[in-house]
Amino acid sequence: MHKGNPRTLASFVFCAVLLSSSLLDAQKHKSTGGDGVSTRLPGTAIAAMQRINPERIRAHVRYLSHDLLEGRGTGARGGDIAAEYIATQFALAGLKPAGDNGTYMQKVPMVGITPEPQTSFSLIPAKGSAINLKPLDQYVAYDQTQQPQSEVDAQIVYVGYGIEAPEYKWDDYKGVDVRGKVLLMLVNEPPSDDVKFFKGKALTYYGRWTYKYEEAARKGAVGAILIHQTEMASYPWEVVRNSNSGEKAFLKAEGAPVLKVASWIHFDAAKALAESAGLDVTEMLVDARSRDFHPVALSVKLRARMVSKVRPFESNNVLALLPGADGKLKTEAVMYTAHYDHLGIRPDMPGDNIYNGAKDNATGCGILLEVARAYAEAASRPARSILFASVTAEEQGLLGSEYLGKHPPIPASKISLDLNYDDVPPLGAPEEVEVSGAERTTFYPVIAVMAKTFRLAIRPDSRPEAGHYYRSDHFSLARVGIPAFSINEGVKYKGHDAAWGQAQADEYTAKHYHQPSDEYSSDMDFTGDAAMARFGFALGWMAATQLKEVGWVKGDEFEPARLKSASGIE
Repeated sequence: MHKGNPRTLASFVFCAVLLSSSLLDAQKHKSTGGDGVSTRLPGTAIAAMQRINPERIRAHVRYLSHDLLEGRGTGARGGDIAAEYIATQFALAGLKPAGDNGTYMQKVPMVGITPEPQTSFSLIPAKGSAINLKPLDQYVAYDQTQQPQSEVDAQIVYVGYGIEAPEYKWDDYKGVDVRGKVLLMLVNEPPSDDVKFFKGKALTYYGRWTYKYEEAARKGAVGAILIHQTEMASYPWEVVRNSNSGEKAFLKAEGAPVLKVASWIHFDAAKALAESAGLDVTEMLVDARSRDFHPVALSVKLRARMVSKVRPFESNNVLALLPGADGKLKTEAVMYTAHYDHLGIRPDMPGDNIYNGAKDNATGCGILLEVARAYAEAASRPARSILFASVTAEEQGLLGSEYLGKHPPIPASKISLDLNYDDVPPLGAPEEVEVSGAERTTFYPVIAVMAKTFRLAIRPDSRPEAGHYYRSDHFSLARVGIPAFSINEGVKYKGHDAAWGQAQADEYTAKHYHQPSDEYSSDMDFTGDAAMARFGFALGWMAATQLKEVGWVKGDEFEPARLKSASGIE
């Protein structure tokens, strides 16, 4: 085990002493905020929480991001080793298996799709020469039908943002029949500062690429082409390319409509496509911002031959349970989640071709395992059960958590809260916490008071336009009604100003996110990861102890799903 950086250990000791003082002081004053919200924790919970150790988190991160695990690819040897490691840690902690047939593993049936070299992707204008696009450099595409071959020769229809949202009085389709067509569309959503219109700057699910594909398939389209632009997507083309190269996993088809071509094109290719149709791509972007926009049938076809290697396989979610202490409430649970998968290895790529995923998301797994150990070693237990889930295939489109949401070991209506950890940077002692989406739940007053107790300022989402709430596993649980959000650091760290923290985040996104350079380093400071673990431990204990279940704020987009699950309607 790594012996640890003396500065890190000193910071840990300081933070533990400070936390102990803060919590004991809060206990003395009954831990209530100005609105009377109680955050009182029993002494046994405080003692267990204080044993959370940043060097244990470091050890987990170091192992899970080691080259030997080959980037923890979904359905690959390294990913399976990571799952076994996590299951072993759960067993060592004494947690009960919560997977299939008395095991820690919940089998997730999947299909791997790898585009073969015979695949072709051409834009065929009514006049002029065909534009044959190069894979990875100019486009990425997958066949969602899970068949070895599909042929597409269909007209391209530009549908702006590809959104139909009655609650915002927005409809890019205007009743146009797009069955059998290929839809060209923009990522993101109409820009606005009005919080009542697509939540202003904050991205909603309508802006996510997953929604675009789903809606296109529901409308009967055979294909969808997303135009990539870094400012709109919030990440560069390299992220799209790296996330859509090699094998891509899908949940085994269950009858929902899918696309023969689910694709992205580089902005330069989009320019060429527009020009071949006699249009200007810049003007097309502007036109899409109007409610009056109507679909535009282009004088261009997509001619694609999708040839795929199809590999059925099973991956695993890793599930463990700490039974609650209350005879009645133990049938309910609070859940902690973190995905263990990353992008695997690219054998065809020269140089460093292992996507180690140290920050994304070995850090979240390290935190999850340390929180699990702290709960298991506590001298007492909370009333509700605690469910720990390390899920697979997040990088493939939140697939493991989607499957978990549809097949939870405890009914979704009985899961009071999900606390998720994803990509928690080991940069030192944080002075802020981000809990974006927590304000949508009835638990937020407790969170606000607890943050003050921990001497953490709650930082609003630093990049609401990136739609982070819809890009991590908690979203899959929210979709089935479970109140859910992620816990992460803000950008202000002890000894640094916010500009420094933002610069670290920007550099990571530009140079290391979904890149082989996301690697473990011995100079990483896991003080902040431990602080987020302790904060999440305290929140989970509170949610597992309070009499009322956590719910969604009235009128929230996920409230209907909660009500539906509570009624027992599938």
